[in-house]
Order: sequence, then C-alpha cells, then structure tokens
Amino acid sequence: MKTLRNEKGFALVFVLILAAISLAMTLAMLFMVSSGSFVSGQQKRFRTAVEAGRGGMEAVFQLISDRGNPTTPYSNQVLPNAVGLGTKLSGPIATWGGLDSSSTIDPNVSTSYDMRIDLGTYRVYTKIVDTVDGNSGADEGLLKTAVVNAGSGEVTVVSVPYLYTIEVLSQSTSNASERSKLSILYQY
Repeated sequence: MKTLRNEKGFALVFVLILAAISLAMTLAMLFMVSSGSFVSGQQKRFRTAVEAGRGGMEAVFQLISDRGNPTTPYSNQVLPNAVGLGTKLSGPIATWGGLDSSSTIDPNVSTSYDMRIDLGTYRVYTKIVDTVDGNSGADEGLLKTAVVNAGSGEVTVVSVPYLYTIEVLSQSTSNASERSKLSILYQY
C-alpha cells in the first residue's frame, strides 16, 4: 500500500502524458497542412483543365461560325468526320441519320468526337450532341414584291437559326486524371 502512495516518478509520468498530447497535436497539424497542399494542387490542376476546356469552347464557336470549314487559326485542329460535322451544323438532330448524338466522349475513339485541338499540354475534344431550329431559318430574301420596312415602331427580330448543345472534354496529355467536362448550350 505504501508504494501506491509514493509520489516518486509522478513528474515523469506527467511529462510523458504532456509529450504524447503535444506529439499528437503536432502530427494533426502536419496532416492538415499536407492535405491542404494536396487539395490546393488538385484544385489548381482542375482549374487549368477548365481553362483549357474554355479555350476549346472558343475554338468550336469559331468552327460553328465558319460553318464547319476549318479556316480557324488553329494549326493543330483535327476534324475526324468533317462531313458529319457539316450535317450536325446545318440541321436538327432528326436529319442526322446515323451520326453519334450521345454525350459520351472517348478520347481513344475518333468517332466519339467532332473536333480535337491541342492547347498547350491539354488536348480538348468537342462534340455537338444536339441541334435545334431556332426562331428563324436561313435568309430567303424578300418573299413578296414591294415590301418596305417603313414603320418606325417595328421591332426587327434577331435571327437565331440554330441552338447547339455541345460537350467539351479537356484532358492533360501527360496525366489523364487531370480533366474537366463542360456542357454548353450555344445560340448561333
């Protein structure tokens, strides 16, 4: 019983308990700092992939405004099926025939995308998955003779021939896990 009431070694046990608590706190802080750095790096890579996707989006907008003719300033642009792309640009989905309209893009299958472009270390794949007639068709000129726009209160409707649904996949050429996917509704 006398050994239990002996206070020898109490300071040593107390210091060991405090050292274990401070070690646990230090390890927790190191874990939080390292995991924060990892998450920050992942977010940076994702934002870079999104920016590459936005660049590919601008390239496909240029391609749509050129009506499928590859006259854009991109020298590394690849159109695996230019005839199918022209069909997608010029009519609604009902007129596409057997063209792929799924939203899935597989970089290893060239028929699963309409355009591929390299932007820096990223490769961007774009695909038109739906085309819908807008509020007007193509310009047919004057349908009647002697038609004049004389009313000052007339509102001219802006011509919107088509609405396109576009999928964009941007992926790093060195690391396939660095990628982003965008879905766009584009009015032309």
